[in-house]
Amino acid sequence: MFQQIYYRFLRWPVIFRVFLLALLVIFIFGAAIHYIEPKSFPSIFVGVWWAVITTATVGYGDVYPETVKGRILGMLLVFIGAGVVSAYFASLAATTVRLQNSQVKGKSMFSGKNHIIIIGWNGRSQSVIEQLLQTKFLHQIVLIDDTLEENPFPNRQIHFIKGKPYIDQTLRKANISESEFVLITSDQNKTETHADMGTILTLLAVKGIHPAAYCVVEILTSENFMNAKRGGADEVIQTNMQSSYIMMNSILSHGMSDTIITMLDHLNDNHLKLIPAMPEWEGLSFQALSKLIQKDGMLLIGYKHGENTKINPPLYYRIKKSDQLLVISK
Repeated sequence: MFQQIYYRFLRWPVIFRVFLLALLVIFIFGAAIHYIEPKSFPSIFVGVWWAVITTATVGYGDVYPETVKGRILGMLLVFIGAGVVSAYFASLAATTVRLQNSQVKGKSMFSGKNHIIIIGWNGRSQSVIEQLLQTKFLHQIVLIDDTLEENPFPNRQIHFIKGKPYIDQTLRKANISESEFVLITSDQNKTETHADMGTILTLLAVKGIHPAAYCVVEILTSENFMNAKRGGADEVIQTNMQSSYIMMNSILSHGMSDTIITMLDHLNDNHLKLIPAMPEWEGLSFQALSKLIQKDGMLLIGYKHGENTKINPPLYYRIKKSDQLLVISK
């Protein structure tokens, strides 16, 4: 029986074992001084108080042993108790440092909920995180990457998980099942085809654990667009195609690239965004609604119905309940 308790005790973290040992030493010496000098220490509590103060500080001098036996016990307490208490604080400091290193190195588990997970470290994901931080994004951010050695944002509220994103263990460390949004970026260290394969594999792993998570994935080749959709992606960002469109517009209309970036930058006063159609807007013409929301500082330029997006539609188009409105606003 005693052996089983002893083995269980050894399984506990060092900091708990040292803490219990310190409490035991303090209680034993506190009880002992009470029985040796009941006049100076009228209760066990007073004895424990004296033991705590003696081991943790130089003592207050409010109570102290007066007999030879009591003073010998006090000497033993200084030698034994001070060492045990010092060991406890050393263990506490070591545990704190170990936890900090674990978080910096991406080894600690995330326990939050309704967070956003960004997979892959590159210039794009770095820019996304920096913009989210500047916009005072309320959700916690978790970064998953296998190439980083430590958290690239050690002084910001970014939780880093080191590991392969398509492995269940890594995703569970990020508490994927409680997440709200997942952004999967393309691996810049692979060829385009292999990068897309890795992205889709990660997507399947994410959807397999948390099908309800809203997943946005970055795809480099147009051939894998439908594969990403079949894998359950809610949105697919075709980086190369979007870049080529901006380049083409810059050729046909000089300066267009700066204009597009300005409209998409959420750090600017006015930017492009989708808003749901209000119930009272249903049935209004595009022209009538455009004039109506202009009073609120919103410029209506189009709408999205399902998968179809229409820019500058006919003025007589009637707004539907399920439409999303494409506006430029603050």
